[in-house]
Amino acid sequence: MSEFRFELIAQKGALRRGRYHTPHGSFETPCFAPVGTRAALKGLTPEQVRATGSELILANAYHLFLRPGQELIARRGGLHEFMGWDGPILTDSGGYQIFSLAHLSKVDDDGVTFQSIINGSTKRLTPETTLELQRDLGPDIAMVLDECPPGDADPKIVRRAEDRTRAWARRARDLHDSWGGAGRGQAVFGIVQGGTDPDLRAACADALVSMEFDGYAIGGLSVGETKDQMAVALDAAAHQLPADRPRYLMGVGTPDDFRIGARAGVDLFDCVTPTRHGRNNQAFTREGRMKLRNLKYAEDDRPLDLECTCYTCRTFSRAYLRHLAIAGEMLAGTLLSIHNIHYFQDIMTELREEASS
Repeated sequence: MSEFRFELIAQKGALRRGRYHTPHGSFETPCFAPVGTRAALKGLTPEQVRATGSELILANAYHLFLRPGQELIARRGGLHEFMGWDGPILTDSGGYQIFSLAHLSKVDDDGVTFQSIINGSTKRLTPETTLELQRDLGPDIAMVLDECPPGDADPKIVRRAEDRTRAWARRARDLHDSWGGAGRGQAVFGIVQGGTDPDLRAACADALVSMEFDGYAIGGLSVGETKDQMAVALDAAAHQLPADRPRYLMGVGTPDDFRIGARAGVDLFDCVTPTRHGRNNQAFTREGRMKLRNLKYAEDDRPLDLECTCYTCRTFSRAYLRHLAIAGEMLAGTLLSIHNIHYFQDIMTELREEASS
């Protein structure tokens, strides 16, 4: 019997409160998963990440494929053992890199060929090898290979990418089934593409639902389209996805996006935003985004956010954090990342409470 199960706890409109069960524990939804691209959240230990309220983390299969390689990680017990994280892990498939590394990749109907960003060597991913890679890495949730076109791509390119994504999903689903499906200890999620075309989004979602994946993701957003276009595409896809499976909006990571997505029925989010902005001396707060290098914080003894209970806000002042930023101390990035992730988790808590009200 599969250890994976989505439990719907409450619902208000399309906003859902739930819990997803995995072999490494459950996580509450709506959920934000901080990103540890190379099996590490930059500047943070697993204990610090857990203290922010995070229950699920994400790692990137493509980058781990390049270095250190899935075979090495598999020999060390898989990602959980390797990186010292005992909770649920999700890995991306490499589909986003088709967009972000377009100058180093060539896509065909069978898969994608990359030029390695490390040493220039040629690397190949297909729907099948992508799942084999994630099988070896051992996350709880693996993603199928998809093609992610730019937000402003020509409609013909968007349709071709959606066709490939659909065909690749079928191949991945068949392989997953041949291995025993989620019963082998790993769930596989399909990814809805279709650009900003609501009809194409809905059709792709329908096709993936017929394949009966363990969960569903909405990809190809926050790649250059407008907020209005994103909302239309998101709405078209989310309404087609089954109520008894988790819905994941990939790579979309601002507080406003979370609220829009969750109220459209999305359960899961991820983004590098909190740690990337933290390393660039920026904090997300209830007052808005703060740039800690600004002179106005030089003698400000208040915490970053007066309502926040994170370690950073309980312990340090804006003045001290600005000093760290100006001095170039690496502790600045760590403390601001802790706060930013904690703040994003506070938003998830508020959304769960809203769904239950």
